[in-house]
Amino acid sequence: MSDSYYELIDADDPIGEKFRATDFTISTWTAAIQHGAPPSALLVRALERCAAREDTRLSRVAIDLLGPVPVTDQLWVRAEVVRPGRRIELLVAELLAPGPDGNPRPVARATGWRLQTIDTRDVVYAAEAPLPPLSQGRNHNLGDNWDRNYVHSLDWRWLTEPTSGGVGESWLKPIVDLVKGETMTPLERLFAVADDANGIGSSLDIRKWTFLNNDLVVHLHRVPETEWIGIRAETNYGPDGIGTTVGTLFDERGALGSIAQSVLMRRR
Repeated sequence: MSDSYYELIDADDPIGEKFRATDFTISTWTAAIQHGAPPSALLVRALERCAAREDTRLSRVAIDLLGPVPVTDQLWVRAEVVRPGRRIELLVAELLAPGPDGNPRPVARATGWRLQTIDTRDVVYAAEAPLPPLSQGRNHNLGDNWDRNYVHSLDWRWLTEPTSGGVGESWLKPIVDLVKGETMTPLERLFAVADDANGIGSSLDIRKWTFLNNDLVVHLHRVPETEWIGIRAETNYGPDGIGTTVGTLFDERGALGSIAQSVLMRRR
């Protein structure tokens, strides 16, 4: 693919790997900031590459969006192991962008628990029922409603009607690279769409409400084995402008793990 969310500008910048964001990162709320999914995937890329070990994998990733992530050519990513261990490790990755004073400051952070793997194929089990097959999904051509932004980077097949209430279900697949010239890993591909759970599970009219999430927490009992990622999600709304999205992540072979997001609701 020639299109991507980011281009790597300088792999050896002293602050961290330096990237340029493309139009495919642009949020559906405003063109001035990035959608939460591309930064999440870029942070997971950093976690996976940090002191990589073949006998471990990420089991939980928590993304915190510390503020608006600008669409800019000045983005830096860095990661470190903060709790090393033979069987359990804790990693942290940060995405930085220029602040009001022009100096780089963190705008998003990811923490990841990385666990040692062994063979447990004899006891594999997933409680959540699979999603309906991809063949039942419908493309609502959401990109027709916006100038080029994040939505245009996806093949998005809805299994339910958007904002119809109750549980929402979709199949999604990025159709651009995360970083230009690189092939996405299974977890990068998953996190390039996981943040969409908030929209899939929403019952609010986007013409009357905004519903922004400031975090994303994913627990994975299995790594995706197919390119298509499924999401089953529902958002609960409180009486004070705060909600929560909860859901399940899938590939075409079944459930992968769980997802949760905090949601800030505001009338337009």
